[in-house]
Amino acid sequence: MALPQRAFFTLHETASRWGCTIADIGGWATEGKLDIVTGVSLAICGDEKVSGKITISPMDMLPLFRRSGTGPTVIKLQRIKPEHSEEWCYVTEPADGVEVSIADLLITGQDVLRFEDEYDLLRRIGGGTGALSPYDWEGMYVALLKRVHEHGIPETQAELIGYLQDWFADVAENGEIPDESTIRRRLRPFWRAMRGEK
Repeated sequence: MALPQRAFFTLHETASRWGCTIADIGGWATEGKLDIVTGVSLAICGDEKVSGKITISPMDMLPLFRRSGTGPTVIKLQRIKPEHSEEWCYVTEPADGVEVSIADLLITGQDVLRFEDEYDLLRRIGGGTGALSPYDWEGMYVALLKRVHEHGIPETQAELIGYLQDWFADVAENGEIPDESTIRRRLRPFWRAMRGEK
């Protein structure tokens, strides 16, 4: 059985995956292209107790995103956005703000994949054509055609990727299956064509 989609990526992992800097990610988050989240054990915002997942504003912790790399690694935030809230809350306790480390800043897996789809990032991350692949990609394409012919186009790309991961798990002689992002990259042109997208 295939593992579920990854829940979170750290900023460092995401920057490496996309070939950019953390400062770039901070800028995109400021423009509303993605959310940066973290977790807090407890913060008091007026009469409200906040714990768990929160969204942060990169502009509130700008020193962490210096391109020169000379900034601090920890900063205290005076405002946070609790999960399932559209409003920013101002921290009243601790009085000096909630301490957040850059190592604990995350992007949800769903947000990472949506961003990659929107900006076609995985198309740029290509493997070489000279090496033999350990995976049966031709067989996967046959399984893809068979699945669409017999059951139609799935509602979501994630559903189709899950089906193909299960197919790889069934046919792999050595137990190795490609990861989700690799299947997504191979599948993308077919998915877009089936959906009538350019």
